Amino acid sequence: MNRIVPAFLLLSLLIVSAAAKDHAAMIVTTAWLSEHLNDKSLVLLHVGDRKEYDAEHLPGAQFISTRDISTPQEPGRLILEMPAIEQLKEAFEKLGVSNDSRIVIYFGKDWVSPAARVYFTLDYLGLGDQTSMLDGGMPAWKAENRPLTAEIRTPVRGTLTPKPQRELIADAAWLRSNLNKPKVAIIDSRLPRFYEGTDPGSMPRAGHIPGAMNVPFTSLVTEPGLKFKDKAALSSLYKNAGADAGDTVVTYCHIGQQASLGYFVAKYLGYKARLYDGSFDEWSRHADWPIEGSKAAETPKQK
Repeated sequence: MNRIVPAFLLLSLLIVSAAAKDHAAMIVTTAWLSEHLNDKSLVLLHVGDRKEYDAEHLPGAQFISTRDISTPQEPGRLILEMPAIEQLKEAFEKLGVSNDSRIVIYFGKDWVSPAARVYFTLDYLGLGDQTSMLDGGMPAWKAENRPLTAEIRTPVRGTLTPKPQRELIADAAWLRSNLNKPKVAIIDSRLPRFYEGTDPGSMPRAGHIPGAMNVPFTSLVTEPGLKFKDKAALSSLYKNAGADAGDTVVTYCHIGQQASLGYFVAKYLGYKARLYDGSFDEWSRHADWPIEGSKAAETPKQK
C-alpha cells in the first residue's frame, strides 16, 4: 500500500503539469512560431481586413473571416451566433484544418477579439488543445523584421471530425437559472460605459446582466502592442471580479466577440469557462429579463 500512494500522487502531479502546459501553450511567441513555421502540421490563420492580408501576411497563412464561422446576418436575428457544425467543418477544412493540425491564430492589425472568436469556435469544435494565439499578432512579428509575403498559398483541404463541446456555450435559459449562484462568476467584457449603462450602444436597453462584474476586454492586453498581460495581472483582474478558484466563468459582451477574449483568458487561467453567445444583444431584447445599472434610462435631475 505504501507504494500505491506515491504512485497515485505522481500521476496526479503529471496530470496537473500536463494541464498547465496545455494552458501555457494557448499563447505562443513570435520566436516559437518562427521555429515551427515550416511544420507540416501547422495551420496558420490570419484574422483581419482582407485587403491588408492580400498586401502582406505571414508565410503560409490563410485568411479567415468571422462571417465564415457565424450564422448569416439577417434582420431581427442575433449577430455572430455559432452556426451549424457542418458549416464550421466546411469552413475549416477548406483552410487545411485536419484532426491532427497544430493551429495558430493571429490578428493582422488590432483585431484581437475577432481572433479570440476564431479560437473559441475551434475550441467548440474540440480543437482547443491544439490551437494557440500568437502574442502580439502580426504587428509583433513585423516589428522583429520577420518574413512577410503577399503570396497566397492554396491549402491542401483538411479532413476534420468535429467533436462539439456544446457545454462551452451558455444559453439564456442556463444563465437565467444561474444568476447569483455560488461558484458562477459572470464577466461583462464590454467597455465600462456600456456595463454601467451610461451608453446603450445599439442595444434596446442599457445596463448589464444582474450580478455581472466588468472586466473590459481591453484590460486583458497591453497598450500599445496588444500583447497579453502577464498571468499574475490577468489573474488579479478575474479575482477582483469575484472569480475564485474552481468557479465557472461565463463571459458576455454585445454580440459574443469581445467576450471571446474574456473566455480565452478565463480558460488560460484555468477556470471552467463558458460564453453566453447571445450576449447583451439577446438579453436586452427581453423587457422582462432583469438589468442592473441602467443609468441611461434614468431621468436627469433638473438644475
